[in-house]
Amino acid sequence: MPSVLFVCVHNAGRSQMAAGWLRELAGDQIEVRSAGSAPADQINPVAVEAMREAGIEITGVQPKVLTTDVVAASDVVITMGCGDACPIFPGKRYEDWKLSDPAGQGIDAVRAIRDEIKNRVEKLLADLLPA
Repeated sequence: MPSVLFVCVHNAGRSQMAAGWLRELAGDQIEVRSAGSAPADQINPVAVEAMREAGIEITGVQPKVLTTDVVAASDVVITMGCGDACPIFPGKRYEDWKLSDPAGQGIDAVRAIRDEIKNRVEKLLADLLPA
């Protein structure tokens, strides 16, 4: 089973939304992880609201610190604005998704980020689990 790690600075917005989408769309076919280089105390409430509107609940998830172990245990590592903080291991697939940070933004802006993340997750899923 492939494993995907989503990484952003605070593990409170983009990476949590991406993990939520991949869990929803892949079911139990992909192991999903997320972490942050400087994790926040809680998930961004506007990100929670935007995902809830799409039918995905990310309320109970807690931001986690990025460790070399979690990177080493992942097949695909997707960074979102914290590329330099992520350790590089040979043989892993790395992608850097340029996405706006939802921190401090209103629901309309966060909805657009959520939808862009969904599009990217769908493409990633199609690549990891070809029909």
